[in-house]
Amino acid sequence: MVKVLILEDEEAAANRLQKLIAETLPEAVFVATISSVKQSIDWFKNNAAPDLIFADIQLNDGTSFDIFKEIEIKSPLIFTTAYDAYTLDAFKLNSVDYLLKPIKKNELTNAVEKFKAVYLSGKQDDNHVRQLLQSLQKTQQYKQRFVLRIGEHMKVVEVADIAYFYTENKANFIITKEGKRYLADNTLDQLEDMLDPKSFFRINRQFIISYSSIAEMFTYSKSRVLLKLNPPSKLDTIVSTERSAAFKTWLGGE
Repeated sequence: MVKVLILEDEEAAANRLQKLIAETLPEAVFVATISSVKQSIDWFKNNAAPDLIFADIQLNDGTSFDIFKEIEIKSPLIFTTAYDAYTLDAFKLNSVDYLLKPIKKNELTNAVEKFKAVYLSGKQDDNHVRQLLQSLQKTQQYKQRFVLRIGEHMKVVEVADIAYFYTENKANFIITKEGKRYLADNTLDQLEDMLDPKSFFRINRQFIISYSSIAEMFTYSKSRVLLKLNPPSKLDTIVSTERSAAFKTWLGGE
């Protein structure tokens, strides 16, 4: 018997994953399927650790990494996600494997076999770490483009063409360097994790800007910085007090 916990916020994806696991690991017993960070933390506090965790990185109220900041997780992890921007963090947590959605059965089978060989045997495979490191070197660490749905059409926007992201009236938007505006599918919290921090900085709760979008900067009250962006924004773009020091460090390329 292998007690399996699934962290996944999409019901259809969770059901499909459970079906694939059952086919690949017949001895699996599913102890729970959880869709949020908060519920996950509560579950870990009140239940014995599972033998294996399948964790979608993006949950409906944050990322699975938010759980690991609160709870010490000793169970082996297999990460699942639609994004490849988190690969480095997954490696740091020494996961069993890293599966990109849509998950393929042969890749899941390989991950389960790795779990059996490394963890059920009680032996740590140093070669596994080297293999994972090699895969990291071949994988893009940060988001390179967004595929957006515009009515019945699809639009690909390269990250290199984006000036900034902002939120207004509970909607999130992308502004390109050409001044075009698109509705974003992700929240700013999610976007902050996807984007290369060398090129993008979250100046406040409402804006993530690219370095290239800064047209002018002015000193403002309480050590804050007022920015003029290109393309211009009708909203105030002021670096918040708590982010000002980090912003100045970011400007210096540190």
